[in-house]
Order: sequence, then C-alpha cells, then structure tokens
Amino acid sequence: MRNLVFYTSQNDGTLLHTSKGKTMKPIISVEHLSKYYKINHQKYGGDTFVESATVFGRGMVERMLHPFRPRRAEEKIEEFRALDDLSFEIEAGDRVGILGRNGAGKSTLFKLLSRITEPTKGCIKIRGRVSSLLEVGTGFHPELSGRENIYLNGAVLGMKRSEVKAKFDEIVEFSGVERFLDTPVKRYSSGMYVRLAFSVAAHLATEILLIDEVLAVGDSEFKKKCIEKMNSISREEGRTILFISHNMKLIQDLCRTGILLKEGRQVAFSDMDSVLTMYGREG
Repeated sequence: MRNLVFYTSQNDGTLLHTSKGKTMKPIISVEHLSKYYKINHQKYGGDTFVESATVFGRGMVERMLHPFRPRRAEEKIEEFRALDDLSFEIEAGDRVGILGRNGAGKSTLFKLLSRITEPTKGCIKIRGRVSSLLEVGTGFHPELSGRENIYLNGAVLGMKRSEVKAKFDEIVEFSGVERFLDTPVKRYSSGMYVRLAFSVAAHLATEILLIDEVLAVGDSEFKKKCIEKMNSISREEGRTILFISHNMKLIQDLCRTGILLKEGRQVAFSDMDSVLTMYGREG
C-alpha cells in the first residue's frame, strides 16, 4: 500500500498529521502555500533626521554609562516572502516544469515538497513517496562508497534490501560509474556524483520525482539520456515528475505542464507552451 502523506502548517509551522491510504488524484495538492523568512539588518543611523538624532543620542548615553562596551548596532527585521500564496494540483503521471528567474522561489518550493523545511502558511498534500535530486552534494553520505549509498537511499525510502538489490544492476549500468562503485563518493567529480544520484532517484520505487537544476552539471549525452529516462518512467510507470531548469529546450522536451513563479508568486499554471511564452515575455 502506498503512503498517503498529508502535512499542513499553521502560522508556527507545526506538522499536524500523517496518515496512510490508497493513492487518489491529484497526487500533489498545494493550497495557499507560503514561506517567509526573517532578515536581520544592522544599522547605526536612521531613515529620517529624527530617527538619526534618536539613535545618536542613545549611543552617546550608552557610551557615557559604559565607555568600554563595543558600540551596539540597532537591528531592523525585514520579512522576506520566498513563496507567497501558491495553489495548484498535479495529477499522477504528469510532468511539470517549474520556471522563473533566479530568486523566484523554485528551489524553496522543492524543499517544501521534499519536507526539508516546513511552510509558514498553507497546506501540502502528497500522495506517494518522494525522491528528490536538489543539488550536488545532497542525498549521499560522503564517507560511504557509491554501492553503500545506493542501499542507504533505498533504506531511507523504506525499501527492503532485496528490493534495492533487484534494481542495483540497472542503477549502476545507467550511471556508468561501475569502476568507482566502491570508492567513497567524496572523491567523485560533480559529474560522477550527479550520474549516480540521478540513477538512484530514477530507478528506486517512488511515485514522485523532483529534479532541480543539477542536470546542468552533466554532459549533453547524459542530459539526453536523463530526459529519455524521465519520459519513460512517466509514461510506463505513471510516475510524477517536477523539473526545474533554465534550459528551455530540456524543459520543453520533457514537460507537458508548467508553473511560472515570479518573486515568490504564482504567475501561471498552464500547458508548457503557454507558460514558456509568458516566461519569454518577461525578458
């Protein structure tokens, strides 16, 4: 029986509940999702003459009372909205491209879907196990060999050793790193790391696959191989894929649906051609 994961956040980010059940459409539901961060700014002056005079006077009094204490900067707290009120539903087996300029909130969205961090507000419902490839260096233990990390990833996903063993040869063959399989992954190049990490994510039994910009590290031949594999597992196995890339050719070849983000806001959720057109108009 597949996992049915519900997690919902109140303003304090509390995890409310997790349950199990049968897979139902949509496989991912996002309702009014927001993620805010606090940014601290240190300042010695003020925005107006009165504020500056107040800060100066307070500093003078503090130095008279405590002449040897280091000068203390005033703190100004800014709220940064990495994501603000996103709502969408993704069907099982869909391939969705996430578009947006740097800082639009794409990676933050993936971290929330992967449960690396929790939302400030809103609700996410995920029906299925999630495998993610977010950035080079995550997901593997650097001191363990490639072979050991394959089994470790399987265990994290709740798979039995026999299940991982059944997929092991496919993973190794696809990755092309068989020669270095018993070498600690900390000695891998970034390209080798991505090859093995993608192969593990693509072959292990999960219903949802999140792929961030990491494929930019690989060579063109491997990128093509990855796109073919993602198309294959989506069509034949019904797996759902969310893909972030600044390579418009890659994202157009793979994805049928697109989500466009701008400064943390959801600008569009439509067919890929329409979203690409809107993205192009932004310049």
